[in-house]
Amino acid sequence: MSTITRALRRRLVALVAVAGVGVLAGCSGVTYAETQLPASAAPKPTSSTPAAPAPTCSNATQSYDPLPSLPSRGDITDASMRRIIDKGFITVGVSADTYLFGARNAFTGGIEGFDIDMARAVAKAIFGDSSKVQLRVITADDRKPLLKNREIDMVARNMSMTCDRWNDIGFSAEYYRSGQKVLVSKALPGAKDLTLADLKGKRVCAPTGTTSLAKLQQVKGPVVVTAGTHTGCLVLLQQGKADAITGDDTVLAGLAAQDPNTVVTSAKAITVEPYGLGVNKSDVYLARYLNRVIADLEADGEWKAIYNRWLAAPLGPAPAPPTPVYGR
Repeated sequence: MSTITRALRRRLVALVAVAGVGVLAGCSGVTYAETQLPASAAPKPTSSTPAAPAPTCSNATQSYDPLPSLPSRGDITDASMRRIIDKGFITVGVSADTYLFGARNAFTGGIEGFDIDMARAVAKAIFGDSSKVQLRVITADDRKPLLKNREIDMVARNMSMTCDRWNDIGFSAEYYRSGQKVLVSKALPGAKDLTLADLKGKRVCAPTGTTSLAKLQQVKGPVVVTAGTHTGCLVLLQQGKADAITGDDTVLAGLAAQDPNTVVTSAKAITVEPYGLGVNKSDVYLARYLNRVIADLEADGEWKAIYNRWLAAPLGPAPAPPTPVYGR
């Protein structure tokens, strides 16, 4: 490299250095916000830190603690109950074809039965008037979706309390205990003593959306037939399209009372069916209110009066009411 070239190179380096100093000097008035360090992230659980256990349902009859006493309407602030109070009546999903529990009276046109009296008792507790209830006829399959969508406030329709149903809706305390049995045509040999297991190859009907159907589907042998209601099953039996019906003993007793050619077998119930009043899952206060109503009905003898009014004839005098389980 020549002497001249080296001299020029030294001058260029010097000029760049001076220019760099000028740029820094020109920016001396600019300030910068302090860069914030990211917050310390919470430590992730390790294999040595067990996750919180998922809630379990060990007893489907366990409901919420009842209110200490029934409050006056003006003292109730719960939003769901205020909606009921403000509209002036409670809307209850019921059956219209479950004889003795919820069935239409052919002479009066009204719906009556054990469940209907329970619904009217709730209306009386809230409004002081048992007529302040709107009875909406629904099928067993309607019960959960109508509660979840708030198209009804409560279900009083011989609804069994199950852990699976608790995932979608809430329940009052148990207000009646039934069990799944079988109703058959008297024409079947040994009809009175038949069990589901004895009905191999026979057509057995149960309504859709019921625990009775779920249990029937677990039994090997019978041919499963379905209908929308127990009355629909009875029609199929009368038409020769079914040989038997399975369901809660109370429901079957009502069917047998309507058709003297059928009989509820004396075989032991294959399930325990605890009935609860259904509510929307978030309506805990309403469930607690209902539990107070039920407890008061049992304490003052009204529960037994309702039972004897509807069920004493086919099932005998009223037993002790179911023992409530609280603490959910």
